[in-house]
Amino acid sequence: MLAKITSCALVGLEGALVQVEVDISRGLGSFTIVGLPDAAISESRERVRAAVKNSGFYFPTQRITVNLAPADLRKEGPAYDLPIAIGLLAATEQMQADIDHSLFVGELSLDGGVRHTNGVLPMASLARQMGMNIMFVPEPDAPEAALIAGLDIKPAQSLAQIVSHFAGGPQIERFNQTQPLSDDGFVYDGVDFQEVRGQEHVKRALEVAAGGGHNLLMVGPPGSGKTLMARALPSILPKLTVDEALDVTRIYSVADMLPSGKPLIRQRPFRAPHHTISHAGLVGGGHWPRPGEISLAHRGVLFLDELPEFGSRVLEVLRQPLEDKTVSIARSTGTLNFPANFMLIGAANPCPCGYYGDPVRECSCTAMAIARYQKKISGPLLDRIDIHVEVPRVDYEKLADKRQVEDSKTVRARVQAARERQLERFKGTKLTCNAEMGPTEVRDFCQTDASGEKLLKAAVQQLHLSARAYHRVLKLARTIADLAGNEMIMANHVAEAVQYRPRVGM
Repeated sequence: MLAKITSCALVGLEGALVQVEVDISRGLGSFTIVGLPDAAISESRERVRAAVKNSGFYFPTQRITVNLAPADLRKEGPAYDLPIAIGLLAATEQMQADIDHSLFVGELSLDGGVRHTNGVLPMASLARQMGMNIMFVPEPDAPEAALIAGLDIKPAQSLAQIVSHFAGGPQIERFNQTQPLSDDGFVYDGVDFQEVRGQEHVKRALEVAAGGGHNLLMVGPPGSGKTLMARALPSILPKLTVDEALDVTRIYSVADMLPSGKPLIRQRPFRAPHHTISHAGLVGGGHWPRPGEISLAHRGVLFLDELPEFGSRVLEVLRQPLEDKTVSIARSTGTLNFPANFMLIGAANPCPCGYYGDPVRECSCTAMAIARYQKKISGPLLDRIDIHVEVPRVDYEKLADKRQVEDSKTVRARVQAARERQLERFKGTKLTCNAEMGPTEVRDFCQTDASGEKLLKAAVQQLHLSARAYHRVLKLARTIADLAGNEMIMANHVAEAVQYRPRVGM
């Protein structure tokens, strides 16, 4: 007998339909799985055998052949346990049902229970696109799959429960999403801006960066608050739109990093990898390519503390994703693209000892050591960072000041309003913030008044700004104007944008 069950594979962040064909024929007892399976799928034989027996069904002693089609698509993971078991029961006529428009995914435990599997969200999205009506998923993954509208999600607890469902027994009820996709509330339990004393100009730079999605580099001595302010940045970022939340959730679903009990990620990611991270860990990769830190930071923040301590090869691979907002990973079997639209926030000391230029503590580094240290960050990478800001030592008077300072909620309101202006301005395009503008959009949307034009011309001539620096200043000025609620870019907006230009070295 032959049975065919529909399942799904993951190719990068996208799903691909897989036909699970189970054939039972005469011959010596054997259980063979073909179709480019990995080790986890090859081990499905033992899990399926035990699950079928422990669920009260008969396991045939004949020749069993399972084909995962298409045969040239590599398959990985234990998500094929459930469709293989369903196909085996259908081929032995222990289960009779119309399952042509149903999709099955899930790992089986030895007692027949259905366990969690990763990547359910892109699988459900594909099922909806391909016209599938019903999707059987592990019960813990039902809230995630139900984020895709128009699909009948059946949360399965065990193999026996599914068979009973098709046999006319207790029905598996459709899972209804209890949480709305939109979320007006915003709860952030990290560092608040009011905990940062002093450094008002740095907090302003962070507000501009958040307002337009710009990259930022902070340079200053140890203990000046660079890391603290970077970790406070998520508290002023605008809330995710529904489409952005689904994009981020898709990445974390494939990486199997969704928080327990939270099927939809509602806060912008904040990733802070250690400087010992590998090339593949940062941009993604491996034999079976997986998203790296820059993809996990999609629509959020990638914070690189002690930036010069990262390997030069690791840092240089950031240049292409910072421009294209995607990262391409090429393998002999093909090329995968992962999204990488993130804000890069870097923190660095000015020299190996950290006190070059400090007015209080003398630097112990030689001129050659300082130059070598600062050259660890290449010019092309620095040129892709919009905002460069110095973070000096904080005076005692500011540290001991008891007065209340502006909190993150107040700053976030201005950032949210600025982002909403940008979304309205870029309606009908793929752009979401000012940092994503190209030369065409800069020409169309960055109009300056007469005094602003005069100041910009003087800055280009006297500071010898390159074409990229010219566009960067205009994009920053556009964000500063949006934060102020002005449609026209004025001279004071241009002046503030110019001060964020890169200095010599870092």
